[in-house]
Amino acid sequence: MTTRISKLFGMDLYQTDATYRGKVHDLIVNLEQGVIETITTQPLKVNSKVEAKKIITDHSIPYNKVISVDDIILINAGNVPTTHKPKIAASEVEEEQENSKDAHIRKKYIGYRSKYSTASTHRR
Repeated sequence: MTTRISKLFGMDLYQTDATYRGKVHDLIVNLEQGVIETITTQPLKVNSKVEAKKIITDHSIPYNKVISVDDIILINAGNVPTTHKPKIAASEVEEEQENSKDAHIRKKYIGYRSKYSTASTHRR
């Protein structure tokens, strides 16, 4: 999901159980990793660290709970699975491991190119 940060300000926050959580007032961004960490539903213009801590603990939502951003921001309320991994049979796991070993060898020694590669296959 890609969007401009400026678009998020003022957007409505809803949980997946249709509960309204408020509007986006501020975002806490991790500049080293380039990711949004937290959304706050109250402005962070405060006079003390105690007030800021209260806003962050009581009026904020971790960004990793965001499911979708479009006209509203949809937040997982715990009733939607976030990572669904289908069960794989043991024979499929062994086959997948063999394929990954083959792929590693191709990349390392043969100069593997995927079928989606845009590089030319012709030598000049």
